[in-house]
Amino acid sequence: MTPSATVDRDDTPLSNGRFHLDDPVADARRLLDAARSGEGRSQARLALHRVTPEAAPLEMKDALQTVSREMGFHDWDAFEHHVGELDAAARRAGDELDGEQSTVHIRCGDDLRDALPQCGLHGQCLTFADPFCIGPVQRLPRERFIQERARFLAQALTLDAEQTLSRQQREYQELDDAGADERVVLWFEHDSYDQLILAYILDHFGRRWPRVRVELVAADAVPGVARFVGLGQLAPEVLGWLWEQRRPVDEPLLVLGRRAWRAVSADTPDGLDRLSQRNTPSLPMLGRALRRHLLELPDEETGLGLSEQLTVQLVAERGPKPAGEIFRDLMLEREPLPYLGDSLFHWMLRPLLSGPVPVLEERGDADLPWAERELSITHHGHAVLSGHNNWLDSHPPRRWVGGVPIDGDRQSWCLNKATGRPQRRPANSR
Repeated sequence: MTPSATVDRDDTPLSNGRFHLDDPVADARRLLDAARSGEGRSQARLALHRVTPEAAPLEMKDALQTVSREMGFHDWDAFEHHVGELDAAARRAGDELDGEQSTVHIRCGDDLRDALPQCGLHGQCLTFADPFCIGPVQRLPRERFIQERARFLAQALTLDAEQTLSRQQREYQELDDAGADERVVLWFEHDSYDQLILAYILDHFGRRWPRVRVELVAADAVPGVARFVGLGQLAPEVLGWLWEQRRPVDEPLLVLGRRAWRAVSADTPDGLDRLSQRNTPSLPMLGRALRRHLLELPDEETGLGLSEQLTVQLVAERGPKPAGEIFRDLMLEREPLPYLGDSLFHWMLRPLLSGPVPVLEERGDADLPWAERELSITHHGHAVLSGHNNWLDSHPPRRWVGGVPIDGDRQSWCLNKATGRPQRRPANSR
């Protein structure tokens, strides 16, 4: 399966979160020297954050304050304290941090498998990566549910059907086997890819609580990281620091997980809408992810879900442009809660390019990898974006938002433009 989001990795502190004191101190010294020499931009930067009186000469503490604030910290003391915690995590990396009890780490991808041992976590790593953010998530008997998910994933992602079913069965069975005599630690971030999987896992372990000890590492931001996309971008020392921030999974969180999974797998979006309107105090990021998932319902005017709409808008503004660049721009600039990996993006893109009246078209050699083919918008695509045409009226292939089917052949659910709430769309309403 694909990690929750795929972007080019940037091994700098502002991306991987591993800060040291030396470089910022040197940056502060250069900033102060430049300001004292009359360089206007440096003086302006210091003026925004200085801690000495305006009439007094600039001091090193002004430069340290400025550098720390520009990195996203409240002040230099907060930055220094955080670096101390990271250094302590680095020193603990040689220990066996999870060795006091047999431990299973569960993640929705393989991106932490090598990094966790580097920060002193040597328990078993399990992957459970069924991407519930796409495809049918219906309330079916267990084995049939696994088979339907495997069938969808093999078709959508062009995978071998037998291998996909085998992998699905193995991951579900390993989840069943986890926790009998072990501590289970869940590692998840904030997007709907992760949070929908987390909802399933919380529902799963809620049926066995309190016999199983479950703990959660959940992150929607990391100090100093300019754009936090996922745990896989973080340095091992930062994962060690997050380990110290983990929390026990208690009954309120298990109840929330159960409600969330029921809402995601329901055949109407009403429960999802109600739950996403709340603050979900046990885990606020889950409520935000549920809301993002709900936004995949089609807009009542265009018939496009949010991922589709943002993509078509980008192509209209910037095309013709290679699909890989559109994906990059979508993730970095437009997507409010990035969760699509490149293969999931390609799956989402294909229906927009097909059918009798596609909204997008490809240019260039068909033998090129899909990411290198240029995308442009069609006349129909412009009409859809403006609301003059509705994408559902062209009868695109059925898609799903959890347990809710979306098509143009019946009263599909959509989102009301004014309220943002789900409603029925009459078939052939245009």
